[in-house]
This record gives sequence, structure tokens and C-alpha cells, in this order.
Amino acid sequence: MSLFVLAETPAGYGLLKATDKKMLKNADLAAELGKPERLVEMLKLKKFVKFDSAAMALEEAAALSQGQIPPLLSQLLEDLQAEKKASLAVADLKLGTAISNLPKLNVSPVAGTETMDLFRAVREHVSSLIPGLDQDVIDRMTLGLSHSMSRHKLKFSPDKVDSMIIQAIKMLDDIDKELNVYAMRTKEWYGWHFPEMAKTLNDNLAYARVVRHVGMRDNFKDADLSEILPEDVEAALKASAELSMGVEITEEDLQNAIDLADQVIKFTEYRAQLTSYLESRMRAIAPNLTALVGYLVGARLISHAGSVLSLAKAPGSTIQILGAEKALFRALKTKKDTPKYGIMYHSSLVGQATGKNKGKIARMLAAKVALGLRVDALGDEDEEDEEQRAILGLTNRIKLENTLRRLEGKTPLPKGTNVTPSGEIVAAGQFTLKDNSRYGADADGVVDHEMGDADDEPAPKTKKSKTKKPTIEVVEENDVDMEDAPEDSDDDDSEAPAKSVKKLSSAEYERLAELSGLSVKKFKRKYERGDVQLNEDGTPKVFSKKELKKLRKAEEAAPAEATPEKKKKRKADEGESESKKEKKQKKKSAA
Repeated sequence: MSLFVLAETPAGYGLLKATDKKMLKNADLAAELGKPERLVEMLKLKKFVKFDSAAMALEEAAALSQGQIPPLLSQLLEDLQAEKKASLAVADLKLGTAISNLPKLNVSPVAGTETMDLFRAVREHVSSLIPGLDQDVIDRMTLGLSHSMSRHKLKFSPDKVDSMIIQAIKMLDDIDKELNVYAMRTKEWYGWHFPEMAKTLNDNLAYARVVRHVGMRDNFKDADLSEILPEDVEAALKASAELSMGVEITEEDLQNAIDLADQVIKFTEYRAQLTSYLESRMRAIAPNLTALVGYLVGARLISHAGSVLSLAKAPGSTIQILGAEKALFRALKTKKDTPKYGIMYHSSLVGQATGKNKGKIARMLAAKVALGLRVDALGDEDEEDEEQRAILGLTNRIKLENTLRRLEGKTPLPKGTNVTPSGEIVAAGQFTLKDNSRYGADADGVVDHEMGDADDEPAPKTKKSKTKKPTIEVVEENDVDMEDAPEDSDDDDSEAPAKSVKKLSSAEYERLAELSGLSVKKFKRKYERGDVQLNEDGTPKVFSKKELKKLRKAEEAAPAEATPEKKKKRKADEGESESKKEKKQKKKSAA
């Protein structure tokens, strides 16, 4: 079996044939390959294919780096079709796999640790193996090809240009830390001169602008701060400046404080510029991820994973706990509950959920983020514009919003609700304009069938009122009989007060109130309520609460349709019982 060696050079491809078929099995191969004379004896050049231009060299090298067989190399390998059994030593294992899959080629590629020493010697002494190539020319061609290859990888990287996002989010975090330190130092420095100002102004940017604009505390009286502060805050600052307890400082001290305030202003302006840049880059590279979790959380996820492609390869469960690795391994060691979320805790959807719903929403959001990332990383950018590429993330965002509302017991979003690129939810028809300026004259009229229905309604009412009249009259007659019955009886104490109260004058109220021993107001209230009854001689009788209860019980026990004869019998029985009681009392007194 013949042994061939494929030499890849910046000038072209060289096919070398080994004189010893068992050269790779030699134990002293590394020592023998160190000598150029011995290497030239062991390897003979069979064919060399030269690149036509630098662009062609770049295309061939880019294809080889991805494990593909470029056209020029395939032409070179056609010379090996005549070989029935042969082995080909290659430097890359992926390239060897691709060559073995070629049809009509009975060649077994060899790659790995066996060929490392061989290719190291070939690259070192390539000018000796291939005649006509100078070592200086090969070095210059290698340098130029490496630069072109680096530019090609940056321009056509399958991982996309996400390094800008990683650097921007890290720079944003660093600026926040530095800005807080600078703002705190400015307040402490200028606070010796005007300590009351920090209590009135909480905004760091406004504080720095006021320090730079005003300077000394005495200048607050004549300073115009309308462009920096609202009127009420400006008035409060001027009032507190007149009664400040701060110490006096020199112009040099003030200048240092102003220089520090300038740094705070510059950092704040640069932070706003960097934020807008990061948002635009996120919408261009990962629109679906931005629509689901926002550009800040999405940028932190990409920075933590290293690239968009590596984040897209991760499953939803990994994305869910990304950023909480320490808590995860600590929970696994202690056999406790694993964390439910990491960086995704700061997303708006997880923040809106409460209690146990946070874990559910985080799990569902991570699954949708995994789908959106695969579209962002592996989708074709040329076919669709930015808004169409983000349609998957926007629709999933609406679904998650409805799911969260259902879990929280709220009403779901109406149909047709959209999500803006900034992540805000827009109700259906919110931006549509309706022409309500015209007056609808037809709305003032009444439809004919409605008039007919209105006329038909009173008829059944009259019938019902006619049927109810006899029952009402009978009840009134019974009530009259019941009220007339007490007038025939002589025992007024056992009867309840009359329902119909006779009206009295104010003089009569005063006279009867004196007889009953009550005030006029109290007597009038009891009389109108029916708790007072007038005897035949005109004296009032006031019923107590116990007597009223007894009378009510007696009325409930008595039949509703009692005749006058039954009432007379009941009164006669009551008279007999009273006479018996009097006889018993007389006997007791006589004894």
C-alpha cells in the first residue's frame, strides 16, 4: 500500500509520495525527520498545484478550515484514482473524513497523533521538498494569507458579531460602578460647603449640573436654574442656601469639585449613548431574544454564554438558571431545592409574577427564549427585515403575557393585542382613529315596532290590578272588623293599642305628658308609635315593654278570623277567673 502526504502551503497544494510504505510505523521517525537531507530522501514530490491569486488562496483556505474539499484540491486528488490501495496523510481530521467520503477514490486517509511529527517537519523544510519556492517568499505569503483569513472570519463569522454586545454590556456595568463612586464623591466634597443640597436633590446628574452652573453657595440667590430644575425645587434650594450650615471653601477647592462634577456629567452622557448603541445592536443581532426579555437581560445572557451561537445551542433549562451556577452546585451538594432562575430573574415577565408563579413563568420564558435564539443565530438575515425576524419573539411574548394573567387570576389580553419593538404592550385598535364628528340624526327617532311593544305593555298590568282588587277589599274589611271589636268590650287593659292614632294638639300633648310623667317629646313618640292608650275618662295609659310583649303573644295565639261571640266567651272566662282570684284573696285575709 502506497503512502502519500498532502502538503498545504500558502502557494498551493503539494502531493508527496513516501519511499518507505511503513514510514509512519518507524519508532525513530522524529529523529530522522529532523535532518533535511533525510527528509528529502524519504519524501518525493509527485505533483504541485499552484494558486492563481491571493483571493483563490483565501477561498481554498476557508473551505479547508470548515472541513470541506475545495475545487483545486479535488482536481489534485483525481491523480490518486489510479491507485488501487493507498493511504493519504492529512493534517486535519475533518478533511480526512471528507476525503474518505469521496466516490471513485480508493484512498484511506491517515490523521492524528501519527502524522503530527511528519507535518511539523514538512512545514519546516517545505522549501527543500518543493523546488522553486524560496523560504522568504513563503513567509511573506503565509503572513498575507493569515491576515486575509482573519478578516474573512470576522466578516463572515457564523457566530455573528456579538463581541460588540459583550464588550458594551461589560462597559455599561463598569460605568455604573464608576458613576456611583464619582457622584458620591461629588456630594461629599461639595457637601462641606452646602450640605442641605443633597437632601433636596437626589438626581446625580442634576446635582453635578447645579454645582458646575452655580459654584459658590452665595451665588444661588441670583442664579437662574430654570433649565436644570423645576420651579419648586429651585425655590427650595435658594431658601436653604440662605440658611445653610456649611463651611466656607476657597476657589481652588471649588474648582476641584467642579472638575469632578464635569466627569459625572460626561460619564452620564456617555452611558446614555452606550445604552442606545447596545439596544440597536441587540435588535440587529438577536431581535427575538430582545422582544422576549429586553436588550439588557439579553445582552447579559449572551455575555455569560460567550456568543449567540453557544447560547442558542443551550437548552431551555440551562438558559433558565444561567447566572446561578454557584447556587445550583451548592443545592446539589446539600441535596436541597435547585434555583429556579438566574439572570432571567431581572426580566419584566418574571418580575410581574408573584409567589410560585415566578418559577413557572421563568421555565416557560426560557423555553421560548431557546426557540427565539435558534432563529436569531441560525436564521437567514437576507430574506426578511428586522421586524419580520422578530415576529416569533413578539407572538411568544403575547402568549406568555396571557399565561401570566391567567395564573394571576386577571383577565387575558384582548384579541389583536400587539407588542412594540420596545417591549410595550399595545391594545388592539389603540392607534386607530374613528370619525365621531358627524351627528347621527337617525339615532333620535324611535322604531315603530318599539312603539307597538310599549303600547302593548299596559294591557296585562290593568288585568292584574283588576284581579287583585277583590282580595285587597276583603282584607280591608277584615281589618275594620278587627279594629271595631275592642270598642264593644269593657276591659281596656287587655286590649292592644289602636293602630289608627288620633291627632292631638300641642296643648293636649303637654297635658297628657304631665299626667303620664313623661316629657312631651317622649310621650309624643310613644303615642304615635301606639304604646299609649287613652282611657274613657281621658287619662293616658302607657304600656311597658313587658305588657307589649304579652299583648303581641296574645294576638299571635288568637285566630285571625275570630268572631264577636268567641271574643265575648273569652272575656267571660277571664271575668270568672278574676272573680275566683278575688274570693281566694278574701279567704286568705279572713284567715
